[in-house]
Amino acid sequence: MEINRALLNDFFNGLDERSGKALDSAVSKVVETKKKNGKVVVVTGSGPNIHEGVTTLIAELIDKGIIDGVTTSSAVVNHEMSGALDRVKMCDASQFGLDRARMPRGNVFEFTDLSEEETDILRKEMLLDEDLLKKGRSAEGRMVIKAAGNMAYPMGLRTEKIAEEILTLSRQSGLPFETIAGWGCDRRTMLGIGAEKGVPVLVTIPQMVGGGHVGLAVGDSIPVAERSRRIADMLGKADVIIESAVALTQEIHDGPFETYTGHGIWSWWQGQPVYSLEKKTLIRFDLDENLRHAQDLQRESSMIQEAIDKGLPKTKISKIPFRMEMSAFARHEGSIPVIGDIGMIWPVFALRIADELGIKLDFISYKQETEEGREMREWIVRNVRFLDREKMLEKFREWEAKR
Repeated sequence: MEINRALLNDFFNGLDERSGKALDSAVSKVVETKKKNGKVVVVTGSGPNIHEGVTTLIAELIDKGIIDGVTTSSAVVNHEMSGALDRVKMCDASQFGLDRARMPRGNVFEFTDLSEEETDILRKEMLLDEDLLKKGRSAEGRMVIKAAGNMAYPMGLRTEKIAEEILTLSRQSGLPFETIAGWGCDRRTMLGIGAEKGVPVLVTIPQMVGGGHVGLAVGDSIPVAERSRRIADMLGKADVIIESAVALTQEIHDGPFETYTGHGIWSWWQGQPVYSLEKKTLIRFDLDENLRHAQDLQRESSMIQEAIDKGLPKTKISKIPFRMEMSAFARHEGSIPVIGDIGMIWPVFALRIADELGIKLDFISYKQETEEGREMREWIVRNVRFLDREKMLEKFREWEAKR
């Protein structure tokens, strides 16, 4: 993909002055870290990260050795198993005689836009309702690009069924769901390239719900304690942690084994391995101006820490809507808030890091409302394929043969 540097410069100029300076600082921290062979981990949410092409960009940065680990949500796992983005036909469900009480809001039923070749692949794996597919092809509806799988027939149902199969393999092997799914995922997804490169991509405890049966299977694949330990090991080795449009991050990086914010003190007390956020850099891409305001209050008057020390509600003393993740972030000396649209922030951030490290990127994301963003989304639909079940099973057999 040819990179439109002029547009990315416009993205940067569209940020407010403080966010522009913060982004410069964030780039410098990552470049400095990578030049010292340090590690960079991303804590990503779903929603806009998928729609803006950010997860596909993160996959590219994993491939190029810039990102060394990812935590994400079960919803993202669901979407990446289905190809990240796909084109669906949204129809009024009354055309198919489906129970309105069981349909999503608006009585909408979706069909995945699949080629005959792709449909044949699914026919070998599951029994398809051929009559429903035929009706869907001729029914009135509108075509939309959206996060892949999930609600559309048959890809959404196929992903749910494969999730159950992957869970069985996880229980046989002791491997996380994400690892086994990654063996079959497209290498342009975080799961796929993570599995190929041996880079951990894991769903966090707070983000486990949201991917239907995928979320349940992820949660059941390995014990919660083991998942917490694996994530702690990843974050403990990181020098830079980047939070991208994600909620509940305090419960992610301040989990049961982290000591700087206090939650891991009893794990340490009882002799368990722990890690500390102290001296790490926390970068957060977020639309909420209150995040930066909370940091200002802390740095100007130590208000947030004072509230904690006195056992006072942080929302009342700060006079702002206080999200949980603001607490540790606002008090952390190495935190960098970049307030703005991740569709604008991520491509500028990624390209500047790559340029300074002398790395050529083969994919870049763009804000989805731009012409380049629309072309990017079409490119993802065409090129990022859904999970290859046969490839996944082959990799599983190879793994079993080696142990």
